[in-house]
Amino acid sequence: MTKQRIAKFFILTASILAAPALSMAGTEMKESKEVKTVVEAAKESWITGDLGVTVVSEYISRGLVLENQGVIAQPYLDLYFKLYEGEGFINKVSFNLGLWSSIHSHEQPPGTSTTGAWYEFDYTAGLAVTFAKRFTGTLSYFEFDSPSDSFNTARSLNYNLSFDDTDFLGAFALHPHVAALYELKAPGFAGLDEDGWYYEIGIAPSHTFGPVTVTVPITVGLGDGNFYAGDNYGYTSAGVTLSTPLSFIPEKWGAWTVSTGYTYYNLGDNLQAFSKATQGSGDETQHVFSGSIGLTF
Repeated sequence: MTKQRIAKFFILTASILAAPALSMAGTEMKESKEVKTVVEAAKESWITGDLGVTVVSEYISRGLVLENQGVIAQPYLDLYFKLYEGEGFINKVSFNLGLWSSIHSHEQPPGTSTTGAWYEFDYTAGLAVTFAKRFTGTLSYFEFDSPSDSFNTARSLNYNLSFDDTDFLGAFALHPHVAALYELKAPGFAGLDEDGWYYEIGIAPSHTFGPVTVTVPITVGLGDGNFYAGDNYGYTSAGVTLSTPLSFIPEKWGAWTVSTGYTYYNLGDNLQAFSKATQGSGDETQHVFSGSIGLTF
């Protein structure tokens, strides 16, 4: 065998041996990418949240008209820590933390604090349990503080029970809820006393039309003799909110949404008297307009 033939033999042999290796390398790379994709898809963060800011024309809390002048901005931040998820009677357990503020361009009362614009700062901690697949009960501790010294620190316990009726009513689901709040420490106005109870029932049907989601929340607030200064009827509210995602923002920056809304309030007698005493307007009806931007992650 000549040297030339020997050289050709070795080249041919090397090519034959290399072909499966190259083919196998390509397969391994492909399989590696597929495995990585599957693993990444299987990963789900057990820590989620949302943050944003809402601007309102009036600040009304449980029927109490707390501010109706100037610019009112209300930033918020919520974190949800999933502790358990399963298929039994209890389907999900999560621990929730929340921060919320109300910042006013119109100071109330004026000149009493160096942080006069920072009307309210709240924080909450709660445990949410989803059971029987459709019910979610959330027990929360609320603390309401006023950096502007507009009211005394208030503390309360709140239990909210919601029901997901989507499987029964589909697009016409009402998403009802009931709630009860117990005052541990009252803010010192409007006849709100310690040991007072507040009760709430409501629905929030919603439907999506293209990129716009329309929600129609309706709420009735009631109280015992210690919550609304002896008036059991607090208020009724009904409104509409339109929200749409900001799809031009890349997903890696979170899911951004803008919303606008209107809420009508019908106030009970004692809430009208409180509004007249503090805001100079004791109208039975109140109209609140809002706009917000926020993201979920």
